[in-house]
Amino acid sequence: MRAMLFAAGLGKRMQPLTADRPKPLLKVGAKALIEHQIERLVAAGVTGIVINHFYLGAMIEDLLGDGSRYGVEIQYSREAIRLDTAGGIIKSLPKLRDDSFMVVNADVWTDFDFSSLRPVDGEDCLGHLVLVPNAEHHPHGDFSIDRKGRVHGDEGSGERLTFSGISVLHRNLFSGLPIQPRSMIPLLREAMTRNQVSGELFEGLWIDVGTPERLQEVNRLVESGG
Repeated sequence: MRAMLFAAGLGKRMQPLTADRPKPLLKVGAKALIEHQIERLVAAGVTGIVINHFYLGAMIEDLLGDGSRYGVEIQYSREAIRLDTAGGIIKSLPKLRDDSFMVVNADVWTDFDFSSLRPVDGEDCLGHLVLVPNAEHHPHGDFSIDRKGRVHGDEGSGERLTFSGISVLHRNLFSGLPIQPRSMIPLLREAMTRNQVSGELFEGLWIDVGTPERLQEVNRLVESGG
């Protein structure tokens, strides 16, 4: 299965660290954050990675190249304007090739086992989301999971959980949609109303590396061998 890494954000919450580089290139230990993510995906058997970029994106290409030194094919989707998550995926579909593919935020730090993810069929299920317990900075969560493993939006009655930024999506979720700025969350919520989104709860290590403080937290973990 192939994977898409979202790397087109502006990194505003990371200022001033992102004044001269995109957030995925911030260092965790001796490597850029995005390099750690790529290595985990490759270890899980991912056969190709598409990375979208906008802000200082040439720096990402300069560092990662064609992916050969990581043992994977890396392709890039350059965005002249920010296309948001769904728009970025729609533009990347020809490069993703597969009917279903992993989608991962480049700025999460996790020990989630990507090899556990499986393709979705595109009919009964258009997407599979990995959810995590709510962090202090996001106490109300995003979605809930029922006993059958289906994910629900505002109409769900179970415990609210946070979307981890890790998912498997099917190209049918985006069928007929043009390349333009669009978030994938409304598309997922619409599919949820038809019971077409599955999910799982992951309770291991997961950090949204969205602020300088959380970047420091991750670096402390790495220094301590975590």
